[in-house]
Amino acid sequence: MKIAVAKEVEMGERRVALIPDTVARLVKQGHEVLVEAGAGVGAEFSDSDYLAAGATVSDDRGWLWYEADLLTKVNPPQEWEVNLLREGTALISFLNPLGNPIVAQRLADRRITAFSLEMIPRTSRAQSMDALSSQAGIAGYKAVLIAAAALPKFFPMLTTAAGTIAPAKVFVMGAGVAGLQAIATARRLGAVVEAFDIRPAVKEEVQSLGAKFVDVSLDEDTVAAGGYAKELSEAAKERSRQIVTQHVKSADVIITTAQVPGRKAPLLVTEEMVAQMKPGSVIVDLAADQGGNCACTEAGKDIVAHGVTVIGPINLPATLPVHASQMFAKNV
Repeated sequence: MKIAVAKEVEMGERRVALIPDTVARLVKQGHEVLVEAGAGVGAEFSDSDYLAAGATVSDDRGWLWYEADLLTKVNPPQEWEVNLLREGTALISFLNPLGNPIVAQRLADRRITAFSLEMIPRTSRAQSMDALSSQAGIAGYKAVLIAAAALPKFFPMLTTAAGTIAPAKVFVMGAGVAGLQAIATARRLGAVVEAFDIRPAVKEEVQSLGAKFVDVSLDEDTVAAGGYAKELSEAAKERSRQIVTQHVKSADVIITTAQVPGRKAPLLVTEEMVAQMKPGSVIVDLAADQGGNCACTEAGKDIVAHGVTVIGPINLPATLPVHASQMFAKNV
């Protein structure tokens, strides 16, 4: 089989779908691997690394896409890219089929067998293929580092000759893969961490990482298929906000991670709540590209609202492209 590795075209994207080590294993299995020239440069993998792994490197994008029996890439293909694929071939990538059904329909029209990595079921058997989780973990880790850099305070408690410094208080909203990694990272940096999630089943995981779980009892099912959080009723959303408001007010840092597949991100932090936070506090909103969990978030921007720095990063995994690509390639 001819397996092709596409060069990503999205602004700021530095990941690559397959790294040289993975290519070498595929070649050893008898597959022919075609790599678009420069595909791995952003992740510190040169064309010569791919050649050494046994791949063929080409700068002819049209030829490479047409020749592929299976094309691998990170981001969903653009509409014009879909036209480069030969009818009846296969594609493995993120596809965002619920958010961008036009591309999914175009792939179907061209009889492309498209594997959408974000639709992999969250089961033990499929865990090694769960690219959504592997990349979300990276985002959760990096979000805390961004917050620590923006916060005008230390994270850990320090006892010095000049006095004792109290630890920062971090509040993580959403305890999925990104949230749990954010909790673990904030704890490693010495912060006091609280976490909130509408799914009571994650309480034990939160506590195992050394954080306090903010319990909210809701009279409705909060878990959707695959273990994801389910969109709540308006009454349940309001009850959740009332309970978490006090925790938001006392936090130095808030990391929000709540997303519902195929829908706008739920609003967790209202502008009124932001106004009640301490000046100099920081919010890092990992749902920025889905509308944001914070009312003040602007996707891709750092803003100051009511004295609070609100950061809306997009595609954090691409900022750690070496390990992000390594994990993505393993998933593929």
